[in-house]
Amino acid sequence: MAQALLPKKQFQVSTVRPIERQTIMYRLRTLAVCLSLAAANARAQAPPPAAFDVASIKPAAPGARGSFFNNSAGGLVRITNMTLKDLLVFAYRVQPFQVSGGPPWVDSDHYDVEAKPDKDPGPDQSRIMLQGLLADRFGLKIHRETKEMPVYELVMLKNTGKPAPGLAEISEGSCVERDPGGAPLPPPSIGQPINKMPCGMMRMGPDQMFGTSQPLSQLANVLSRMLGRTVIDKTGSDKKYNIQLQWSPDQSQSFQLPPDAPRPQFDPNGPSIFTALQEQLGLKLESKKGPVEILMIDHADKPSEN
Repeated sequence: MAQALLPKKQFQVSTVRPIERQTIMYRLRTLAVCLSLAAANARAQAPPPAAFDVASIKPAAPGARGSFFNNSAGGLVRITNMTLKDLLVFAYRVQPFQVSGGPPWVDSDHYDVEAKPDKDPGPDQSRIMLQGLLADRFGLKIHRETKEMPVYELVMLKNTGKPAPGLAEISEGSCVERDPGGAPLPPPSIGQPINKMPCGMMRMGPDQMFGTSQPLSQLANVLSRMLGRTVIDKTGSDKKYNIQLQWSPDQSQSFQLPPDAPRPQFDPNGPSIFTALQEQLGLKLESKKGPVEILMIDHADKPSEN
């Protein structure tokens, strides 16, 4: 007698029951709502961008000569006789050739700025606050672009066995610590012992440069401003140095004097900045191409009365 066939067991394709699926969907929706509320609450509680407590921007005095930037104790910022382009250079840590666009007056009209915070924010935060001040008072709108442009790479020469006379690693007593209440030290000159100069100083003229307790990255920044081209520090050194450098400038260098200033006389047989770097500092500038960030001015208005 043949056995009766038993019906095959039926299996569900999904192992999640309908009631369980509804529970999961409810919990996911609840989680999404909670996350949205948490994000909104975080935005509401986030402090507003730091700003100066009191700030003044006004046209510089007619005929004013020289431009100055001073970030003194307590965070007080005083800027004298600078264009908006100059101000952007300081606020965004770029070089003049990295600022482009905007109306013609951004590079011709000069301003005095005085900005006081309620407490000292430190130099990095102070620059961010200056960015906000420029955006507010000049109605400034900018964006960044990256372009492939000629650059220089600052490298160390291979060891030739000869000391670099103008470059010395700092050591104890290799410069003078600043005394805020003391009399200002005299300006440096070639041949003056550099250990008599204040620590952290960087001073440049049309044909000479002095620095105390400076990283080579700072030297690269100064060279970039002078040569009108990005200089990238490729020395690999994280040490600080005392620097003395003298050269004979040429017309390609961007150091500019006021139109009515007397023109200094330079030794036509003196070394170029490129030769001086090699002979006096044991460094070399190599020409390359690389990405350079450009700050584009989309909109700017002359500042209103304070």
